[in-house]
Amino acid sequence: MGKKHVEVWEKCLTVIRDNVPYQSYKTWFEPIVPVSLDENILTLQVPSQFFYEWLEEHYITLLKKTIKKELGKEGRLEYSVIIDSSYNDAKPLSVHYPTSDRKATKNKSVSMPIDLNRGKSRDIPNPFIIPGLKKIKVDSQLVDTYSFDNFVEGDCNRLARSAGWAIAENPGKTAFNPLLIYSQVGLGKTHLAHAIGLQVKSNDPDKIVLYVKANEFINQYIDSVRNNNQNDFIHFYQMIDVLILDDIQFLAGKEKSQDVFFHVFNHLHQNNKQIVLTSDKPPVELKGMEPRLLSRFKWGLAADLQVPDLETRISILKKKLYKDGIEMPDEVVEYLAFSITTNIREMEGALISILAQATLNKKAITLELAKQMIDKFVKSTTREISIDYIQKVVCDYFSMPIDLINSKTRKREIVQARQLAMFFAKKHTKSSLATIGLHCGNKDHATVLHACRTVNNLLETDKQFRVYVEDIDKKLKL
Repeated sequence: MGKKHVEVWEKCLTVIRDNVPYQSYKTWFEPIVPVSLDENILTLQVPSQFFYEWLEEHYITLLKKTIKKELGKEGRLEYSVIIDSSYNDAKPLSVHYPTSDRKATKNKSVSMPIDLNRGKSRDIPNPFIIPGLKKIKVDSQLVDTYSFDNFVEGDCNRLARSAGWAIAENPGKTAFNPLLIYSQVGLGKTHLAHAIGLQVKSNDPDKIVLYVKANEFINQYIDSVRNNNQNDFIHFYQMIDVLILDDIQFLAGKEKSQDVFFHVFNHLHQNNKQIVLTSDKPPVELKGMEPRLLSRFKWGLAADLQVPDLETRISILKKKLYKDGIEMPDEVVEYLAFSITTNIREMEGALISILAQATLNKKAITLELAKQMIDKFVKSTTREISIDYIQKVVCDYFSMPIDLINSKTRKREIVQARQLAMFFAKKHTKSSLATIGLHCGNKDHATVLHACRTVNNLLETDKQFRVYVEDIDKKLKL
């Protein structure tokens, strides 16, 4: 049939693109490759079992309608799922699944040898075991405040949070095993990892859940070697139902620790025990890791936590204030959310500083006090003006709602405000043209370039426009 399947899928994408958010389209539809069109069955190749299940759960209705629109009432869809065994140099398998109206429940496992001694269960000397009890009891090392209730969901973390909740409700039985959560520092990896463990314990207190930092794991292993009880160490970790290992990047270069974790991982995975990992880098950027371990990290889901948008940052601050029973003017909360954009931990730290200053000096919490405190804080963290903040300043200057600047309207005053926001974003941030366009009405980089040229031309020819630019620039530098 030549390239008929490609043409059909391109037509489907045209419809899908108009019916899903931009980021969802990039994440879930761009990686799909059309494979064949046999009679009225279109086969699509997807990267993983998890990918297939996610499409079936969230986009099946849209996919079916689109396929039937292009192929008629008899049109059907099949998936070709790539399963990378990453074991004994085996080639990736391609497994065909028909589409359905419910989430797939197929589970595939690969048998792997583990040449470890398996002694009888007994009391094991380990720092996490509470002594004096006949039955082994493990202190989970979980922090109660790091719960799902206290985790603010937004576009920046929705995938990771949804996967985490699914795991917590059915540990070891989903396609998300292992779950690897990665992001820059201060964006909530540890919080989400603890939340999963806490929810598992809440559902089933008898489950053995353990949160441990990679550095602690390494130190325990070194101690077990020194005390000649490596088997005890391994047996302990093989008993865990949900193992949460934080900051796995610290395993890099530690060959012996990686080797022992490899065997622990295999045992837990084979026995449908849940593994949750966190890292400051995605798997492909983890240097100094054994390939066989890296391949296992890719078996489940690697989900990133992105920098939260303005609304999510405001929600985080308001939730914290509500939880602590503290009232604060909205303008102070918004100023704080605008000022610190890339690190939730730093933003919460600045909030605590404002509260402490107000309490100790018996001052009211005002915008002026917040500016004094945040300016000191921001200088020490080398703050960069955010695109969100630029949009707010521009919109406030022209007395228009911020959502208008991102709308599709072609009204002259709104187009001009949007162009100014793009111009100042290019001038005051390190963001790429594509990123600026994405934040300013989902435009492409060519539109941003055009906006910058337009503003520069008007600066030379329009005195009133030059006043606008100078005024806004001063406000941005305050």
